[in-house]
Amino acid sequence: MIELKVENIVASISFAEKIDLDMMAKSVEGAEYEPEQFPGLIYRLSTPKTAMLLFRSGKGNCTGAKNLEDIQKTVDIIADILRKLGVDVYKDLKIVVQNIVAVGDLGGELNLTEVAMALGMENIEYEPEQFPGMVYRVKEPKVVILIFTTGKIVCTGGRNIEDVSKAVEKLSEELNSLGLIH
Repeated sequence: MIELKVENIVASISFAEKIDLDMMAKSVEGAEYEPEQFPGLIYRLSTPKTAMLLFRSGKGNCTGAKNLEDIQKTVDIIADILRKLGVDVYKDLKIVVQNIVAVGDLGGELNLTEVAMALGMENIEYEPEQFPGMVYRVKEPKVVILIFTTGKIVCTGGRNIEDVSKAVEKLSEELNSLGLIH
């Protein structure tokens, strides 16, 4: 079993029908809002160490969380701030995980040219002159894994940790069975 470390979880939340970002930027210390640069308001929290991007539509994106508990805490904090500003926050705030980024180690070195040939070029992007790693698109579960010669991997695109783990185990088993991990 390959140990994976979650580096970032991105989740979306619908807080309300609409949010007055100008009013929020003036009322909330630390809120960053420059609509000519980016259409959303950015609010960074130190505990948990996350950021919430809020939009006029009432929707938000939480980034930087390393676990689901941090996302829930962030959502609760933002919902409280919005309520104090008079925003009619929805009663049931549904958190939808959009992406999980995790890192791991396959436990050995790889010849990426051999790996590319073995895994089949239809699921691989490998241009060593452009990028030192290989992009491997796993079809089921739908996850993208960046693979490096050191055996280090970065997984992205999963919507739950089970899918990320399953994709990595699948890759590891395939590479081991082909004798490609040295």
